Amino acid sequence: MSEIQSAETQKIDFMQLLITQMQNQNPLDPMNNQEMAAQLATFSQLEMTEEMNSNIEDMNTSMAELSKSFEGAMLVAEIDYAKSLLSKDVTFYDPEYGQDITGKVKKITFDGGRPQLEVHAPAVLISDGTEAEDLVFRIGLVHIDGISE
Repeated sequence: MSEIQSAETQKIDFMQLLITQMQNQNPLDPMNNQEMAAQLATFSQLEMTEEMNSNIEDMNTSMAELSKSFEGAMLVAEIDYAKSLLSKDVTFYDPEYGQDITGKVKKITFDGGRPQLEVHAPAVLISDGTEAEDLVFRIGLVHIDGISE
């Protein structure tokens, strides 16, 4: 299996072939102007395609860098928001108890690189009428429904 030539090598080969054709043409039957124009157009098209590919590669690199920067900025904003909730009461819905629960944010932990709030709820009324006391929940920032001092 032969190796694929680089675009630069192909350009050089193309120009050498065109020059060789012109040098070895019959002076009584020179190369048709249309053929020569078509070959030069092909060469020009090859250069433009190569430049376009280079521009696309540059754009992809820039987009990847922007994406990383944006993700980092979002994570910093989430951490700052989580820190601002320390010692505040937050309300969130807990599917296990089937109700909104309010508790105080005591600590920030991380799960998968994302901040989680450790919320201490003094008491939660259970569906059978009993009360569960001193519960600790870990919730993501997206689950907060309300905030109070």
